[in-house]
Amino acid sequence: MHWSYIIQLLPSITLALLVGTATADYPLKPVPFNEVEMTSDFWRPRLETQRKTLVPFAFERTQPGAEHLKAARDFLAGKKVEDHRAHRFIDSDLYKVMEGAAYLLQLRRDPELEAKLDELADIIAGAQEANGYLYPSHTTGVGTAKNMMGDAPYTFVVHSHELYNVGHLYEAAIAYYQATGKTKLLDVAERSAHHINEVFFLGDPRYNDGKPIRQAPGHQELELALVKLYRVTGEQLYLDMARRFLEIRGLTYVPDGEGVMSPTYAQQHAPVTQQTEAVGHAVRATYLYSAMADVGTLTGEPGYGQALDHIWGDITNTRMHITGGLGAVHGIEGFGPQYELPNADAFNETCAAVGNVLFNYRMFLLHKDARYLDVAEVALLNNVLAAVNLEGNRFFYVNPLEADGKHPFNHGTAGRAPWFGTACCPSNMARLLPQVPGMTYAHDDRDVYITFYAESRTEITLDDVKVKLQQQTAYPNDGEISLVVNPAKQKRFRVLLRIPTWVREQFVPGALYRYVDTNNEPVRLTVNGEDASLQLEKGFVAIDRQWQAGDRVQLKLPMPVHITECHPAVKANQNRIALTRGPFVLCAEGVDNGGATQRFFFAKHPEVADAEVSTKTIDAGSFLQVKIDAQAITADKSIENSPLVLTPYYAWNNRGVSSMTVWFPRDPKLAVFDPHLLPKESIFSKVTASHTFADDTVTAIGDGKEPRFSSGKDVPRWTSRPQKNEPQWVEARFHATKSLRSVGVYWMQDQFDVKFPAEWSLEVEQNGEWTPFELYTTDRYDTRANQFNIVHPAAPIRCDAIRVRMTPKEDTCVGILEMIAEFEKE
Repeated sequence: MHWSYIIQLLPSITLALLVGTATADYPLKPVPFNEVEMTSDFWRPRLETQRKTLVPFAFERTQPGAEHLKAARDFLAGKKVEDHRAHRFIDSDLYKVMEGAAYLLQLRRDPELEAKLDELADIIAGAQEANGYLYPSHTTGVGTAKNMMGDAPYTFVVHSHELYNVGHLYEAAIAYYQATGKTKLLDVAERSAHHINEVFFLGDPRYNDGKPIRQAPGHQELELALVKLYRVTGEQLYLDMARRFLEIRGLTYVPDGEGVMSPTYAQQHAPVTQQTEAVGHAVRATYLYSAMADVGTLTGEPGYGQALDHIWGDITNTRMHITGGLGAVHGIEGFGPQYELPNADAFNETCAAVGNVLFNYRMFLLHKDARYLDVAEVALLNNVLAAVNLEGNRFFYVNPLEADGKHPFNHGTAGRAPWFGTACCPSNMARLLPQVPGMTYAHDDRDVYITFYAESRTEITLDDVKVKLQQQTAYPNDGEISLVVNPAKQKRFRVLLRIPTWVREQFVPGALYRYVDTNNEPVRLTVNGEDASLQLEKGFVAIDRQWQAGDRVQLKLPMPVHITECHPAVKANQNRIALTRGPFVLCAEGVDNGGATQRFFFAKHPEVADAEVSTKTIDAGSFLQVKIDAQAITADKSIENSPLVLTPYYAWNNRGVSSMTVWFPRDPKLAVFDPHLLPKESIFSKVTASHTFADDTVTAIGDGKEPRFSSGKDVPRWTSRPQKNEPQWVEARFHATKSLRSVGVYWMQDQFDVKFPAEWSLEVEQNGEWTPFELYTTDRYDTRANQFNIVHPAAPIRCDAIRVRMTPKEDTCVGILEMIAEFEKE
């Protein structure tokens, strides 16, 4: 039997199956994504891109994950496994892409795609040990503590990702089962869950001397997946496990260290019901909060919801960017102090925005309050959509609110990258976007909620009466929505339409942002052509009537350009404004504005009522643009009036790399004609090397001349020619002791004897002593072409110099074109 109608938009947010045993659940039931026909000109092309480009591309890029699993399968089959490289979380990226592919199968049959999933299911089943354990690196014996996997299974749960990986497997298995009815992966998931329950809560003589481990996952995800597994199978054990993992957090194990080993990094500093602020790694946090909402709802435990109310307020009042981005701080990829919301230095990992959607959608189902949808929508339409280009094959991991068009902010690139060494973000996009239609409608026994506006149609059942719903709208580009309600027979019920926060007094809920202009137009609502009441109920307007076939509701949400200012405690945005239209944050790109966008400012509020709105069409798609009058600094530091073209934030960097600005200064002293022309000495005071080829120069490593390609034809370089096969080192000293945020190396590789190194690593000098550089939990020493290979420290570190150690490949030399380091502000 197929249960595809049960699984909704986002993992584990829907009502339990009839075979389940829960007595409580969310008061609202979303209409499943595969029961909504999306005809929107905004969303339909993205869903097609998902099918034709993003998922196939992601499968190609996650092939190393499949090879990782094949190694475990072959090892368990008694075959010799050679050159198997240990990796903590590479499997999870493949699982997420599989989940997204299975959702596509639910929307449309595809024999070729199904065969691909069948093949992968066989590989995964073969990689699972007889007792249910599934983690290739330990199965084949190559996992080591050095790589943060522990010396043996479950000996380093805080960072091994053993539980995180299988959580994503569970979600892929469930989606595969719903799409095909095949239970092979579901059986793998259930064996894994029973194994984990025994090891962590009962005790297994093969692990931890037979004592229950009783440690929560270092990276949350398993809790969400267990709830979803419970919903599909009805087995109470899985819900109980999810609750146990939540209840032991901050009790049975509390890390004692800094950075990734701090108690707050993975929200292990306190019992979850006592947590009131958003802290630590933002992705882990939002996954935790989503699981708390699920488990609290299903078990009827009020403490979870009370904690979440405090945390949600803390996020929206003090820690969320206007784009819905979370986790502003580099280093921990997470939440910093309240009001720490930088622009150019913002981290805002894509997965954290996905988590923001997950969390807020659950809060809406729990409270029936539109403000949670408003946050989810802003995060989805701005930060999440910005993370993938219109073609569906280049991605953002980091989502800043300002860029100079040169600085490699995005894990080694100054724009979107084709993939990442840590590929959680593009694989998360692969599984989220197919489910977007499921955020459009929800209902209970007598209320129908129109939650997200998009041209679409669906059918629901209220008290055995089928009701067809059809939206006609160009939303989110336009605010006119027409809803046709077609009950099979006359029936009284309420239809509730969301009146977003951005229509009213501010762009997004919370105390961080407010409109400062008076560019307001009235909302208008009619039913069959007659005006209806606009009295709000938790952000919704309710229409209570006896509905009959053909009834038409028309809603007009005005979309003027608005001016927003930020809470004064946010230092980065003091004396600055941002511009929005409808649910979109607007930004300026250099490609439209003849140079650096940092040169523009507004000495007085712009005349937004005179803004010109047009459509920009490029090969990959189209998006709206807005033109307003602004002022700009010139090369000779005079001021000129100049038009400013604005683009929705989600669409930036689709036409090449250029500068970008969201928050514009009011004071001309804050404007900069060209950030590239600012004086910039080398960040290094001295660079030395083990050996330098006579025709090269070691100072090239820190000369600030960033290459376009790894071939090194257009910039100075350092190489170790002609010393083939010999290990090399390069030392770079700073001008003073610095708090190191990251280091990036742009490797050289030509068609001759200079190749990327076989291995490399970093050391740091502190008080005259060289010590190993402790790598951040999800980083690795990569050698990706045509970009900086960025690594971060596991914890804040102050040092005087860095040393790169390199081992060349056989019969080759090594070369570096440029090296960069970023420091914490002091």
